[in-house]
Amino acid sequence: MDAKLLLPFPSAPAALHPAAAAAAPKSLFLGTSLPLHPRAPPPFPLRLRPRPPVVVAQAAVKRRKEVPFDNVIQRDKKLKIVLKLRNILVAQPDRVMSLRDLGRFRRDLGLTRKRRLIALLKRFPGVFEIVEEGVYSLKFRLTPTAERLYLDELHLKNESEGLAVTKLRKLLMMSQEKRILIEKIAHLKHDLGLPPEFRDTICLRYPQYFRIVRMDRGPGLELTNWDPELAVSAAEIAEEENRAREAEERNLIIDRPLKFNRVKLPKGLKLTRGESRRIAQFKEMPYISPYADFSHLRSGSAEKEKHACGVVHEILSLTVEKRTLVDHLTHFREEFRFSQSLRGMIIRHPDMFYVSFKGDRDSVFLREAYKDSQLVEKNKLVLLKEKMRALVAVPRFPRRGGAWTSEETEGANGATQLSNEGSDEEYDEDEGLSDMEDLISELSGGKSDADYEWGDGWFGENDDSPPDFADDDSSQQEVKVTMKNADGSANGRAPVPVFPDGRPRERW
Repeated sequence: MDAKLLLPFPSAPAALHPAAAAAAPKSLFLGTSLPLHPRAPPPFPLRLRPRPPVVVAQAAVKRRKEVPFDNVIQRDKKLKIVLKLRNILVAQPDRVMSLRDLGRFRRDLGLTRKRRLIALLKRFPGVFEIVEEGVYSLKFRLTPTAERLYLDELHLKNESEGLAVTKLRKLLMMSQEKRILIEKIAHLKHDLGLPPEFRDTICLRYPQYFRIVRMDRGPGLELTNWDPELAVSAAEIAEEENRAREAEERNLIIDRPLKFNRVKLPKGLKLTRGESRRIAQFKEMPYISPYADFSHLRSGSAEKEKHACGVVHEILSLTVEKRTLVDHLTHFREEFRFSQSLRGMIIRHPDMFYVSFKGDRDSVFLREAYKDSQLVEKNKLVLLKEKMRALVAVPRFPRRGGAWTSEETEGANGATQLSNEGSDEEYDEDEGLSDMEDLISELSGGKSDADYEWGDGWFGENDDSPPDFADDDSSQQEVKVTMKNADGSANGRAPVPVFPDGRPRERW
């Protein structure tokens, strides 16, 4: 083989020769005017801004839908409109109201279309009953069972006045100026279990605790006495109980392996590794009591968010059902110095709270107070609400298998059974009573707006007389119909319906 083929080049190229490379002109890519000398220092020293510290609380956490909490909102949709109707009715003298007067509250009930109100009332026979007075005068009132539940609720709220006073005192003690507008407290009066007219009752009966002051935007309630015994949050009480329980476990004879410091997440809550790490770092921060002075905390810092989470946790602990609307909490931004993105702050802590998007407005739950759509601890007001939910679930027509029993409609066990029907299944966004117009359309038989006129709500285009309520009248005598063969022999033919006296009954 030729030796020239083994060499990479038979001779050195001209372009790579040192002399030729030095003589070659510089290309435009290299440039001829680029400064090669070192850059001169600036006349004044530059101040580098320090990087802001990474705030653990500002990290985003993805919200995950949980069906058990959403079912709590879904099962109260019918109860919500029933309670609105009841509040309108009990404000009337003798708790009796005409359907013509009820038509003025369509907007308050969320009814935008001209639908028949009598169909809505007859949808809940366990709560409302229609009273016919005259030819063209229809009125409605509460059933005896529903009225008894309403009176029991008022009596229970009057008996628990001391507890309501304690809740108001703790709410004022958490605020920055120890005073809150009364109209803001009114947003939480149902959630806290306060009487309807708490301003004229509780606020005036206890001058040693409260006084009404004039503020820029209206009357406010101010705290007059600070009690250090009340300045203990529910989280601190639960932590003391956990420490006592762990101390009892350490005193056992059986040796157990050491436990690592892990974040105990609720069952069914799945987080990524990064989210779990951020939640663990946030939990390791020192606890800031919601009753402590927070005027020195900087807005947007992790310490301020730690305090805000403690305030939300304490407010939810004071509520009856351990839940409330997010909009109710946003009214207290000035008093508790909440951030503008309060909903996002609550979502960032799924180990403590859960935000449900079901319903017209978002709701926030205290996670530790619920287990499978049920409250762990139920007070008497919650039991009364479950009985009311059982009355709402009573159908207009009995089931084929048999009529509803009194235990199912009045007992707490029956209330739980009715409220939990289908609670294990996931509801769709467009099902149930999410839209009140669909509800009234279903109740009115799918008729259009042209079939009805605005007014009492029961007369239509071709109606010249009041409706017949004979199908709901229980005073009529029941006629027993039996099935019997025409020839008296079991020859396989279809039986003929007959009356008890033997007379044949015509087939439908």
